[in-house]
Amino acid sequence: MLWVWVMTQLCAETAIGNYCTWRDQLIYYVQAGPSRSQYPPLLLVHGFGASTDHWRKTIAGLQDEFAIWAIDLLGFGRSAKPNWEYSGDLWRDQLHDFITDVIRQPVVLVGNSLGGYASLCVAAQRPNSACGLVLLNSAGPFSDSEPTQPPSLWQTLRRRTLQTLFQQDWVSYLIFQYTRRRSTIRKTLQKVYLDQSAVTDQLVEDIYRPACDPGAAQVFASIFRTPQGEWVDTLLRDLRHPLLLLWGEGDPWMDVNKRSAQFRQHYPHLENLQEHFLPAGHCPHDELPDQVNQYLRDWIKAI
Repeated sequence: MLWVWVMTQLCAETAIGNYCTWRDQLIYYVQAGPSRSQYPPLLLVHGFGASTDHWRKTIAGLQDEFAIWAIDLLGFGRSAKPNWEYSGDLWRDQLHDFITDVIRQPVVLVGNSLGGYASLCVAAQRPNSACGLVLLNSAGPFSDSEPTQPPSLWQTLRRRTLQTLFQQDWVSYLIFQYTRRRSTIRKTLQKVYLDQSAVTDQLVEDIYRPACDPGAAQVFASIFRTPQGEWVDTLLRDLRHPLLLLWGEGDPWMDVNKRSAQFRQHYPHLENLQEHFLPAGHCPHDELPDQVNQYLRDWIKAI
């Protein structure tokens, strides 16, 4: 895959932003820290609706010691938003090609939420691209999360009705128009952040701005229509790299204790696993950057 450097110098504090192309689409990324380091570079991968902006505290805290890269997944942030089918496989291939052709050495993948699932896909299915994996409240389905009892007729009808509604362009468009409003973004963040002071005007704007790009509504619709990806337990069984799990234990979107047990159940190399729980919500790297950065610093130096 040929990556083409596009000349642009966009400064996000001390990190330098650039564009490259992947499958004829513009991809935005930032780079910070020393060009050479005794430690492997970090590749930071954001969650649903976020972007490289969400990592500014991580970059600021670690760039003196590590080479750091952060990337906007296709469909998010400042990257292109083509009318494609979005999936973990697509983002896995994007990240793998970026590592291979731009960074050009194995990285420690650091992923939050959806970005955690994409990072896990890379580390498990493209192992030569990674040398370690850090997951912060990582998303993704487990096969043993399926209900043991068959759904009732009402549950089946309701699920099929919702699936049918989401297939309708006008329905997904109306939902998108509601969810991308600044007021809705702020209310959502206030639900998933324990520290309300971390929900700043800048954070809201960082999420709102890309949602106004052409194609953003189609990306939103595609993600909710895409077939389910590989099971997390299958990916964990194939994972051979050291794993650091960081959990914001106040996350209202997931039962972190249950997911922690599932990760431990299916990851076959528990001697290579470290895990920490933090008093934060869904995005601990943004709520408690000093603690998260220290965990990252210590773990990377140890591996």
